[in-house]
Amino acid sequence: MFDNILIYFVLIPLIMLAGVALSQNIKQIRAVAVTGSLALTALSVYLLVDYLALRAAGETAPMLYTGSWQWFAPLNINLAVGVDGISIAMLILSSIILLTGSFASWTIAQPKAFFLWLILLSTGVFGFFITIDLFAMFMFYEVALIPMYLLIGVWGSGKKNYSAMKLTLMLMGGSAFLMLSLIGIYYNSGLFSWNIVEIAQDGNISHSWQMFLFPMAFVGFGVLGAMFPFHTWSPDGHASAPTAVSMLHAGVLMKLGGYGCFRVAIYLMPQAANELAWIFLILTGISVVYGAFSACVQTDLKYINAYSSVSHCGLVLFAILMLNTTAMTGAIMQMLSHGLMTALFFALIGMIYGRTHTRDVREMGGLMKIMPYLAVCYVIAGMASLGLPGLSGFVAEMTIFIGSFEQGMIDFLHGHGSLRLVFTIIACCSIVITAVYILRVVGKLLLGPVQDDHHRQLTDATWWERTATATLIICVAAIGCFPNFFESLIKFTFSPDIFKVLGMIQ
Repeated sequence: MFDNILIYFVLIPLIMLAGVALSQNIKQIRAVAVTGSLALTALSVYLLVDYLALRAAGETAPMLYTGSWQWFAPLNINLAVGVDGISIAMLILSSIILLTGSFASWTIAQPKAFFLWLILLSTGVFGFFITIDLFAMFMFYEVALIPMYLLIGVWGSGKKNYSAMKLTLMLMGGSAFLMLSLIGIYYNSGLFSWNIVEIAQDGNISHSWQMFLFPMAFVGFGVLGAMFPFHTWSPDGHASAPTAVSMLHAGVLMKLGGYGCFRVAIYLMPQAANELAWIFLILTGISVVYGAFSACVQTDLKYINAYSSVSHCGLVLFAILMLNTTAMTGAIMQMLSHGLMTALFFALIGMIYGRTHTRDVREMGGLMKIMPYLAVCYVIAGMASLGLPGLSGFVAEMTIFIGSFEQGMIDFLHGHGSLRLVFTIIACCSIVITAVYILRVVGKLLLGPVQDDHHRQLTDATWWERTATATLIICVAAIGCFPNFFESLIKFTFSPDIFKVLGMIQ
């Protein structure tokens, strides 16, 4: 087992848990959290380099670094692992946000308990992205969700108990649908296997069962992806969560929804995906526009960014449902882009709130003069969100819209209707709406006169805050400036051979 590199993505967090539990003071806790996060980041970068080398050498298997260890023989449950370019991208994203979240939680109250739950959450996230066994994937999925209740309920603010309970109940409801769909896939694939690769290549889920199971799987994961109308847990959860939890929640945890919709619902049930996509295309299209409009009328910084996340995550699911290579590539890049920039947003909001003790934009102003470093970082995050060229948001959204428009035109010219084309045009309008609320907040928050004389005495970012924000900004700029590198990382997943194996359209 230990000769497989992927196992260490679960083993390192478990060692971190033991290290935090044995720590005697906050300095030791910080050291364990940062050292473990750096180790995970280094491991994910090494995996990236080695993966690209294997692909360049001609390795064509759908999943690399595969391994399987029997867990429960009567039901053929195994701890099966394997990754492709998408999985590796998600591992890199998760490790970076865990690292920056550790710095953002430098002064958190009750640090031992907080970091224990935070690291347990990250254990579930890393395990989810490396496993190719549906049962193990569901187990890690639940491990990632359960700590959210305590992290928000204990360390949160505002309506934290209400928000924690609402989040837990809605996500557990989605999990119930998800569990039923996974059991259905297991029994109806003809293989009695939980292995995703085996089911995709050799399984034979009938058309009628696909039509029954696909909606449950897509809704199950779509709830975590904040798909309309199952999105209402997200803004309240974001608003009440502490800074690092908001970063992991929006930056990584919500990506489990998009990743699961792609990896399970669409990969394993392509016929139903092709026939039922229009239903979920309408729902995700509503998410994109509704989230952007809702952000325009909010006055709380966290709620603004939370509704922005609903819009951007809706765009991920929207692109996946286009079922073509360009849009799906854009969806994965959007997952990376949104994960980084929303983590940056929530980190900055937490830093500003820690100084001003308010998140109401009407009570703040002139912060550019008082804390210029944090203010400039906020502007950069805003420009990435509205799609400024040179930053990650532009690359991801343009790829999505080009792929979506391409598929919409194909449908229209072949007499398959204009639904995709119409909703692509509607989704494109969200860029304008995004610009409205981003520029409004920047103007109110950073420019103009200082609203509170006490704010004149505030200090700018500390070294640990600068470390967290600078790391995220560099990553956002790297995707925007070197998009071909990231596209090459994930392109094999959408190669013609893979589409042929899965019976999907190109």
